[in-house]
Formats: sequence, structure tokens, C-alpha cells
Amino acid sequence: MYESIQKKIKTLEDDVIVYPGHGAGSACGKNIGVETWSTIGMQKKLNYAMQPMSKEEFVHVVTDGLTEPPKYFFVDAAINKKGYEPIDDVMHRNVNKLSLEEFEKQVGKGVIILDAREADVFEKGFIPDSVNIGLNGQYAVWVGSLIDAKDPLVLVTEEGQEEEAILRLARVGYENVKGYLKGGFRAWKDSGRKVDHIEVMHPISFEKQYSPEEHVIDVRNEGEWAGGVIDGAQLIPLTRLTREFGILDKNQKYYVHCAGGYRSMMACSILRKNGFRNVVNITGGINLMKETNYKLVVPPTVHA
Repeated sequence: MYESIQKKIKTLEDDVIVYPGHGAGSACGKNIGVETWSTIGMQKKLNYAMQPMSKEEFVHVVTDGLTEPPKYFFVDAAINKKGYEPIDDVMHRNVNKLSLEEFEKQVGKGVIILDAREADVFEKGFIPDSVNIGLNGQYAVWVGSLIDAKDPLVLVTEEGQEEEAILRLARVGYENVKGYLKGGFRAWKDSGRKVDHIEVMHPISFEKQYSPEEHVIDVRNEGEWAGGVIDGAQLIPLTRLTREFGILDKNQKYYVHCAGGYRSMMACSILRKNGFRNVVNITGGINLMKETNYKLVVPPTVHA
């Protein structure tokens, strides 16, 4: 990459237009901008990776703070190398309506329930043991980061979003979908079957009742902690949550937050599925806490 930038990219004229290969928030890199186009000249001025530096400095700067690659990266690399099934065939196989009885039969086999509804809808009621990853966010990226591509899935979505949910999974190599629940969560609830929910709390209410003896889990990425954390919080990036179960206590109450609430609801659903019954999602996360002037600290291991 260093050689390409120095010997090829930088030699181009400043007015050459650049289009990004990845969007902001992509797991394919760090500090990816939101712009949909740029120029070589602008990149020479603004892109940290194009500033004058040695090869050793470049390697350090580009890789420092880079999060571990999602599971699906390796799956996609293999698919791209070996070839892949036509998307129409995948959709024909996976867009499969399941009755309540068929859905329960799949779940009984150990199939993962993926609930793709928005977090603020999911919290009010969901099928027990569901994992929430909302379509309104980086849905496919997070499925690819948290769930193994070989694991079979059944989906719960809002009506009319079934095909989108399945298509976005297929695009990152997740093709083992057994179908979706016909009628969605409403059909489940109306049938009188058991329903679960997640307790939520506004930062103002949290600030009033939280004491240092209680437990907070911050599931943001390491690079976000420099902006401030709750004093005493356990800093566990969402991608590492399941690996850290051993340091958590299922008998304790945990307040969980991220930056805005999308990732923390995923974390709460994963914790519930794995036997942590007393979890509370801090709605709005750190972003809302900052708006309410909640006092945050910089952890000693992070340099602001």
C-alpha cells in the first residue's frame, strides 16, 4: 500500500477525481470519510496516510488502532476465490415463509433467531433468545462480525422487509437462511406464545440512580473511549463480548451502552440469550449522555 501511494497515487495530477471503495463506518479500514468523491489534491492535503513519512511510520500509522477483521471477511475472500452461487438462486432458496410451527421447529434444532427490527421496537417485545441486529444500521456488517456464516438463521422482520434482510445477508456470504417468520413478531405475540423484552433507561434516570458499586459495560470500539467513558465501566468492544463472558457474572445487573443505542441493544440481546437476565440498555448511549452533561472520564489506558 505504501509503495502504491508513493509511486502511483501521488504521481497523478491534483485534479484527478477519486471515488471511494468503501463508505464511512466500513470495517474495511479506519477513519473512512463520509465524502462520496474527492480529488488527488485534496487527499494529498487531508489524508493522514498520504503525508510524508517513512515506510515504517506508514505501517504504524495505518495499523494503529485498527480493529480485528469481521468473521465474514475471510468467508468472502474464499467465496471470491472459489466462485459463488447466483444470487437469484440463493434468494429463491432462502426467501421462505415459515408458519409459527415451522419456525419453532427450526428453533428447536438450534437455529439462531435473527431479529432485524429497529432497537426501539425490539426492546418492547421479542421472541426469547433472539439476537437483534437492526436493518436500519450496518446490518450485514454486524451479522458478519457476530455470527458465523455456517450458522443457520431464521429471521424476524417488519412486514415487507423480509427480502431486503435476506439479500443483504447474501451479499456478505451469509446464505444459510432457513426462512422468515410469516407475520413477524406480531404473529408470534398474537398466538399467545412467550415474549421477552429489554429494560431501557434514559441517561438522566441512569445518572440519578447509578452508584459506583453497580456494573456498566461499554461496548464501543477502543478508538471511541478517548472521548470519555463512565467511571468504572467495563470496556468490552461488542465484537469481543462473547469471549469475555468469563469475567462477567450472570447474577449481577449490567447497564449496557454504546455511542447511540444500536450496538448496545445487540449486546443486550446477546447477553439475554446467554443467560444474563438482568440487563438494561442505556438509550441514546454516550452521545445522549454528553448532551445531558454527564461527567465522563478518560481511562488511563487511552490517550486523549
